[in-house]
Amino acid sequence: MTTEINNCRRVLSIQSHVVRGYVGNKSATFPLQVLGYEVDAINSVQFSNHTQYPHIGGQILKCGELKELVNGLRNNGLLCKYSHLLTGYIGDPSFLQETAAVVKELKALNPHLVYVCDPVMGDHGRFYTSETLLPVYRDEVLPVADIVVPNQFEIECLTGKKIASVCDAVNAMKVVHDKGPHTVIITSTELGDTDNLLMIASHRKGDGSFVRFQQKIPVQDAVFVGTGDLFAALLLAWSEKADIKEACSKVISTMQHVLTRTLKAAKELAGEGNKPNCMQLELQLIQSLRDIETPTTPVPSAEDI
Repeated sequence: MTTEINNCRRVLSIQSHVVRGYVGNKSATFPLQVLGYEVDAINSVQFSNHTQYPHIGGQILKCGELKELVNGLRNNGLLCKYSHLLTGYIGDPSFLQETAAVVKELKALNPHLVYVCDPVMGDHGRFYTSETLLPVYRDEVLPVADIVVPNQFEIECLTGKKIASVCDAVNAMKVVHDKGPHTVIITSTELGDTDNLLMIASHRKGDGSFVRFQQKIPVQDAVFVGTGDLFAALLLAWSEKADIKEACSKVISTMQHVLTRTLKAAKELAGEGNKPNCMQLELQLIQSLRDIETPTTPVPSAEDI
């Protein structure tokens, strides 16, 4: 059986799955396919719906079960076929350690493989996963990652540095760069204003110089779930098609299309004067196909830092 690396774009995506709605692999797969990528999904968990619903049921994939799946791919000569790896929510440290081992094996088979890591641990000052994931991400995952997309809380945890300014953010990103990743994007910070989140990005070029910039992200008047998973997937695709500034602009433009459409539909479903619920606020991904292909919503210009 051939072990040649396939030239097509194929992503191994390891993150959560829901039967109903759009988070994790459900949020990432369709946009990646629209943008020209084959997606092979391993579901770290399989739940009926995301955790903002009042009830939830499902299963959590164990480390041994991940090994079984990867072994099946290995025995069929399929591990050499991946151009990208994408990881999101993983709830167990042993599963995360095994994921790091998978990254190393994939990169040995294809040295050009790009690994995009969303180190999902928490937000707004608190963990919603086990804190035991932190040292695994910091010491085992970051050194093998190429692109990392933490939020402010996650990068503070990963680096031990509090962020109260853009300068603080740059210093934290330098710590992550030193561990290996060439691109670090803090997807949301508390440094924006009432109308905008602030994204901060740092990219190390091949000659060792850096591109660093900040970009405002307009705030939508709702709480969405699955947006981080969508962001990471879109960034994986657009960072291969464009330079990092243009890639981030394409990602933010797409996100604005999707969220604006989602909120409009949710308000219509909720009825005038009623606040949309989590079911009504499920991302309108299928309806946004054309906007995923060709995002056109204007976004604030990136500012060099």
